[in-house]
Amino acid sequence: MPGPDVTVAIIGTGFGGIGMAARLKRAGLHDLVLLERAGDLGGTWRDNSYPGAACDVPSHLYCFSFAPNRGWSRSFSPQPEIWAYLRRVAADEGVTGHIRYGQEVTAAHWDQAASLWRIETPAGPLTARFLVSAAGPLSDPHVPAIPGLDRFAGTVFHSATWDHDHDLTGRNVAVIGTGASAIQFVPRIQPVAGHVRVFQRTPPWIIPRMDRQITRAEHWLFRHVPGTQRMARTGIYWGREAYALGFVKNPRILAKVETLALGHMRRQVSDPALRAKLTPHYRLGCKRILISNDYYPALTRPNVSLITGGITGIGEKSVRTADGAEHAADTIIFGTGFHVTDFPIGQRLFDAAGVSLAERWTADPAAYRGTTMTGYPNLFVLTGPNTGLGHTSQVFMIEAQINYVTSALTHARRSGAIRIEVRPGAQAAYDAAVQRKMKRTVWVTGGCDSWYLDASGRNVTLWPDFTWVYAWQTRRFDPASYDLASSPTVIEAPVG
Repeated sequence: MPGPDVTVAIIGTGFGGIGMAARLKRAGLHDLVLLERAGDLGGTWRDNSYPGAACDVPSHLYCFSFAPNRGWSRSFSPQPEIWAYLRRVAADEGVTGHIRYGQEVTAAHWDQAASLWRIETPAGPLTARFLVSAAGPLSDPHVPAIPGLDRFAGTVFHSATWDHDHDLTGRNVAVIGTGASAIQFVPRIQPVAGHVRVFQRTPPWIIPRMDRQITRAEHWLFRHVPGTQRMARTGIYWGREAYALGFVKNPRILAKVETLALGHMRRQVSDPALRAKLTPHYRLGCKRILISNDYYPALTRPNVSLITGGITGIGEKSVRTADGAEHAADTIIFGTGFHVTDFPIGQRLFDAAGVSLAERWTADPAAYRGTTMTGYPNLFVLTGPNTGLGHTSQVFMIEAQINYVTSALTHARRSGAIRIEVRPGAQAAYDAAVQRKMKRTVWVTGGCDSWYLDASGRNVTLWPDFTWVYAWQTRRFDPASYDLASSPTVIEAPVG
């Protein structure tokens, strides 16, 4: 039986895809491809180019430990710098030449007899022994189905697909959603728009953004004194990790941060009526905590209105709310996030019986170590169920998963295994342990409805513990939790 076209196929070229390829190459596995649907790499940080786009995790923590960036300009990195960082890592690690652009994975089927994945792309079929999905949870923008949206006569776009050719000068702009993206772009469009109407369903908790320019002296130290940047990164890591005490151990601890957030609002919003609209009535951390110094001031400007009535429909030139009011609009910008809990890439990954991973996850989204699934051999999912974070860098979790997958594939290469499938008992026990921990977290007890929860109200998104615990659990592949199958003759492509 002929072998696969490649040993490893990776879906996506964001942090997960680039990091996965880089680590595999460092481990000596060069027979790999990255399948990218767009014309350039970068994933979320390529797509989200809206005005003001920046990271809400400190720069020194938002990069790979094996590829530190000593040139960050600010303590919180703007989008262009993060995108440039990913391109630089891909080039420096020799990953760029493995990328196939314009090759969206339309379907991937597990071939049980051949022990490989059959992948379909617009450029034709491809077979791979192992498949890694690094599509990420922030890949597919979510636009709510609002009655009348298809009849709107103006311009409509999502923050992740920003229409840079559409001039907002003097426009009546309706911003639907008040999440992490909206609080960044609203202050940028307010000075030029005629009027901005921000439609808020639930007020977010917002704390100050402690952003500053990184000094020339710091840049010199990072480049010339070994270990200084790693020390800075370590300090930031443990500072962020302290938030987990409130998130996953004792949510009452978060009351002090709530006091900080409310004081931040009082200093920036003098109108009591507006403050009342902006005051959350759930525990901080239950939804994503946002950071901003200019969102609240933008809402106080004469050409900005905060509207809290529920949206009931869209007219040709307006947005209609539950109180019957028609709010004039010639532009609608959605800041409504992404498809997260329904894992869109799962609709394209099929087991030997033709059942999609999305269908399997409809009732019970679960994965061992958030990475491997019973019934889907040789498939690894980065940022899978319960690997998201609410307090620190997602790159840290991604890198932990990358290390685990690299260890698994190294084990397969050394042992001659051509099939790796997690045992049902191991997956069930792991998921049960995760959900037991979840019961006492702020995401379950905090009194809110968030995108962290699936349709049944189960938190399948976030990791309910310290991140160092997850990194310890995934430090090496654990073959005893898997069924491994080998062929008499190893048919992998040669390792370069």
